[in-house]
Amino acid sequence: MTQLLKLSQQEHTAIITIANPPANTWTRESLTQLRDMVLQLNDDKSVYALVITGEGEKFFSAGADLNLFADGDIGVASTMSRVFGEAFETLANFRGVSIAAINGYAMGGGLEVALACDIRIAEVQAQMALPEAAVGLLPCAGGTQNLSLLVGEGWAKRMILCGERLKADKACSIGLVEEVVDTGLALESALALAKRVANQSPSSVAACKSLIQKGRDGAINAALPLEREMFVDLFDTQDQKEGVTAFLEKRKPNWING
Repeated sequence: MTQLLKLSQQEHTAIITIANPPANTWTRESLTQLRDMVLQLNDDKSVYALVITGEGEKFFSAGADLNLFADGDIGVASTMSRVFGEAFETLANFRGVSIAAINGYAMGGGLEVALACDIRIAEVQAQMALPEAAVGLLPCAGGTQNLSLLVGEGWAKRMILCGERLKADKACSIGLVEEVVDTGLALESALALAKRVANQSPSSVAACKSLIQKGRDGAINAALPLEREMFVDLFDTQDQKEGVTAFLEKRKPNWING
């Protein structure tokens, strides 16, 4: 199996690097790898924290490869929404502390994986967006729910409904990320923060994390299956086909609202 994700460990911190150049896009294979890696790390008592970052200097992750959706295949859409959900929900439920070291563009599913983490550290040049509606789709891997929880409905609607892209400093000011660091320092900063987790009781961290997240479980758990269902439903629309095709053809889409 091609290693689209690289796994390493420093002391009690596991490091997952998204390694699918040039834009570190997600595939069915890499999403399955992520799910399985996190499940394995859950069983490894030597791991207290997890840092996820992107390989290279430009992209954290550009999300899904839209070529997957170019032919409007509902079966592909259903499969991809399921594996996205499985991977990122498994990450969100990691028993330790998860930190996204955002070292570049985080778009679509690339931002959603960061939203599934407990803490986000972004480099100053990073930019973040959930641009799915611009191609007739929607964020199907927790984006509509997790973003709203972090930044409130207003900013979630600006990003998702209006297609607003945020630079790191703005993302920090609204609570999308917790820290902004200089270029090239996201991983180092994330590892330094993760090292502090080792000073805490792993069992206490797991208990505290579950309690912190318990207040949102009802709303998120009710909406996540619907989020994936509605993503697949969009493949019955002409706008979905037009949006993906226009993106791949590098032209402006002609929406028909149907």
